[in-house]
Amino acid sequence: MTSTLRARQAASAQTQPPVRSRRWVRLAFGAQPRWVRPSAAALLTATGFLYLWNLANSGYGNSFYAAAVQAGSKDWVALLFGSLDAGNAITVDKPPAALWIPGLFVRIFGFSSFTMLLPQAVMGVAAVGVLYLAVKRVSGPAAGLIAGGVLAATPVAALMFRFNNPDAMLTLCLVLAAYCTVRAVEKASWRWLAAAGALIGLAFLTKMLQGVLIVPALALAYLWAAPATLGKRLAHLGAALAGIVAVAGSYLLVFQLTPASVRPYMAGSENNSFLELTFGYNGLGRIFGGTGNGGGMGGGNTGFGGSPGLLRMFGAAFGTEVSWLLPAALLMLAAGLWFTRRAARTDRVRASLVIWGGWTLITAAVFSFMGGTIHPYYAVALAPGIAALAGIGAVQLWRGRAFWPARLTLAAAVLAAGLWGAVLLGRDASWVPGLKFVVIALAALAAAGLLLRLDRRRAGAMVLVAAALLAGGLGSTAYAVATAAVGHTGSIPVSGPSGRDSMGGFGGMANGRGGLADAPAGGPAGGGPQDASASAELTALLKAAGTKWSAIVSGAPSAARLELATGTNVIALGGWNGGDPYPTLKQFKEMVADGQIGYFIAGGMGGPGGRGGNSEVAQYVAENFEAMTVGGSTVYKLARG
Repeated sequence: MTSTLRARQAASAQTQPPVRSRRWVRLAFGAQPRWVRPSAAALLTATGFLYLWNLANSGYGNSFYAAAVQAGSKDWVALLFGSLDAGNAITVDKPPAALWIPGLFVRIFGFSSFTMLLPQAVMGVAAVGVLYLAVKRVSGPAAGLIAGGVLAATPVAALMFRFNNPDAMLTLCLVLAAYCTVRAVEKASWRWLAAAGALIGLAFLTKMLQGVLIVPALALAYLWAAPATLGKRLAHLGAALAGIVAVAGSYLLVFQLTPASVRPYMAGSENNSFLELTFGYNGLGRIFGGTGNGGGMGGGNTGFGGSPGLLRMFGAAFGTEVSWLLPAALLMLAAGLWFTRRAARTDRVRASLVIWGGWTLITAAVFSFMGGTIHPYYAVALAPGIAALAGIGAVQLWRGRAFWPARLTLAAAVLAAGLWGAVLLGRDASWVPGLKFVVIALAALAAAGLLLRLDRRRAGAMVLVAAALLAGGLGSTAYAVATAAVGHTGSIPVSGPSGRDSMGGFGGMANGRGGLADAPAGGPAGGGPQDASASAELTALLKAAGTKWSAIVSGAPSAARLELATGTNVIALGGWNGGDPYPTLKQFKEMVADGQIGYFIAGGMGGPGGRGGNSEVAQYVAENFEAMTVGGSTVYKLARG
């Protein structure tokens, strides 16, 4: 059966013309009919329009990272270490790589919503283009176009490539690493594999252990399929490991060798340690749960992924984010591995299935069962694997459709994509309610046409292809466009037409007694130039402070909003959720004695799942300084004069 399918594919595939001499043409294998380059250009143009269209409608998006970008644009130390403020009190609770490019861009062009978000949008277009090239090298331009289009039109991609969380940088690094692995497998190139390792190292510096999730898939594909002896393949994997260590280890050395007195405190750690953050709260803690990780809080809460389990990726939290083509992709992955089971060890199609299929299975499994903090937008890292499987599987099965098992599998995949898309559309009954029926009709038409062999004539084949593509992509694309059409703010954004934060802006400032008054209705953790403020009185007070840090307030979200509103440096007491041991009471007293902090602002708040409160400083201030009310906030003046 395998030999028959491969013979059918070979007979229907176009003859490979000589590869042209221009380097940019040599980026991919396969035929180069006239439609290829215009189609690729159209894909990237449409992606750019989707990701850049009204980009500033999200304001500052996540004010936590916006403040860090602003800080990095002011101070090189803050840029290097990812400090939340230009005074370098404390970092964000992530590695700094995702802040480097936006920080440099803002330093050059000035700080605004557009200049801060533009690098993420460009990364999204680049990720789509690189995925297109990676899939095209193995399965041809049609497969590359499908893969790129699926990624571009995945709702969570339209969300995160227009937002300022680290996930845009992470996804681009992972797609680049997979592309380098595809190149490495072709000729057993240790250089390409080392480059893949270096990119994984950069992904680690973007989002720690999530950046290494796909490593087993990349390593297995190379170890299995590279055209070299087993010894050489193992040695080349050593080069990839060296690339990871060189990039990730270089920053780790810089951090560890820099005296703590001249760099910011590592947020999220108990002992000012980057490694502790990696393997603790922000690493293994995310997988297994524990102190500071709100997996238990998640339960049925969509903002925290819902309940762990096999079907989590299809549930209320992740379903509309990323799972539109997941059933079809898994079906095509299984079929592809079966149909290529007797192929040569170096078969490139099977190697690509291992890369992208392993990416999808490992990432989905970890996300599905992790017991710690997880949010729906994490799923953007799953989207490239699904997209690549959709492109490779659809084209390979179409080429072998004369063979009935391939034809039956393709029809089943199209039907699965359409029916599941209709289910997802039905979850928001008030949004374009008739679209799901259109998707079902298209899926049924395409599946029936394949089974009845209506593709034997050119016109019939064109109709079937169009119906199949629309059945699989219409719902997801419409939802992605709706996502891009509205602003999304807050610490836990979700895709869709509502533009909401899935926690209603949880993690921002507190209104009312002792808090920071007049937080905007758009969500406490979101905002933009027009609403990133507490109160006019408090803003004016901090701007006139004249100290290294205008204020100190509990929790990074509160500090970030004040920084954006005033343009001053604000210390986040206790880091993200107020539970980090920084600054200690002793350190705080020394800062006050040196006249470095202008005001202490009572209240404020951190994020969910806090690891305790930093109450000693607040108690000391209340006992030794006089309170006053400024714009509805309780404020204590610390600096003399």
